[in-house]
Amino acid sequence: MTAKQTVMHISDCYLPRLGGIEVQVAELARIQATAGHMVHVVTATPAHTPDLEEGDAPRLHRIVAPLPFELPVHPRAGRALAHLLAVVAPDVVHVHVGAVSPFAWTAVSQAVRAGLPTVVSVHSMWDPLTSGIYRVLDVAKWRTWPIVTAAVSTAAARPLQDVLGIRAEVRVIPNGFDPAAWPAAPSASPTDRPMHVVAVGRLAPRKQPFTLLHMLRSANAASVLSCRIRATIAGDGPAEAWMRRYLARYSMTEWVQLTGRVDRHQLPSLLATADVFLAPARREAFGLAALEARCVGIPVIARADTGVADFIVNERDGLLGHRGAGLTAALIRLLTDTELRCRIATHNRATPPVRFAWPQVKRQLDQCYADAQSLSGTTQTLPRRAC
Repeated sequence: MTAKQTVMHISDCYLPRLGGIEVQVAELARIQATAGHMVHVVTATPAHTPDLEEGDAPRLHRIVAPLPFELPVHPRAGRALAHLLAVVAPDVVHVHVGAVSPFAWTAVSQAVRAGLPTVVSVHSMWDPLTSGIYRVLDVAKWRTWPIVTAAVSTAAARPLQDVLGIRAEVRVIPNGFDPAAWPAAPSASPTDRPMHVVAVGRLAPRKQPFTLLHMLRSANAASVLSCRIRATIAGDGPAEAWMRRYLARYSMTEWVQLTGRVDRHQLPSLLATADVFLAPARREAFGLAALEARCVGIPVIARADTGVADFIVNERDGLLGHRGAGLTAALIRLLTDTELRCRIATHNRATPPVRFAWPQVKRQLDQCYADAQSLSGTTQTLPRRAC
């Protein structure tokens, strides 16, 4: 976007919840606001303390209902969203959806009904059940809507494309990050210290935390493993208590640490101490933490059929595998093959993944915004509307 515009981001989930979609929406909104655009963020996620809006910070609107477990859902979202869209009259509406996002989908329908330029970004990988539900709900009507549709990775785009059909275009617009915030760690000198394995992410069932623990347990027990290992798992979530019981049951508490939630500003220091980064989730739409680890220089282990494969090439940036057994074998291989591990780390430190840097990602999103405005009959040079 060259002219100053009003952009409205809409997402079920947002800060203070911490996850890939929350971080991405917050950072994109901040970057656009800093560039001089009028940016609004609309969410159904509640906050425990009042939101502070300072300087170039986006204007935040929480449309919250008092539901159990603070679910980001609102039973009358349509009316509230329609009113807000009419008051703000944004130049473009950017809706961020996951696997199940009732608030965001309501926003899509309201934005289309209002004739506003609309971009939909899908941040999750749809499993067969989710895809089936969307078919039943006739999401394929997108093909007749004047909107631009994108997914955050090739893997996330495939099931979306299957639902929409060949006549609807699904673009791949990756998540963005700031490489300068994740400086390459210096090469480690050979020592007799334990090999350090790190994983970062929300401790939720969909992230397969028990697959992660089983991998660590199997690798540590492998007879071919001559080195000692320790592991750090950063993050919090509903599976944390179960994971602690698993660690106690299998006597892993002495060498596996659950840190709980770690501030993002502290993560580069944690990653700088790692020898291997694990991202074993089966439905990882992108894998922002894995990208950050790869930027620091850490070899990454992940599944070959996830979004991580968009920036990890097997045996160049890390190791890709299929199923838990393949990932465990990859972990053992990296821990025992010093030459391979050092070669991958040297490559990662020397070649930052600049195509995922925010300037490149923002240019792709600007094109999406311009195309959405063309589809809706507006132009990218619309004057900035009052808020």
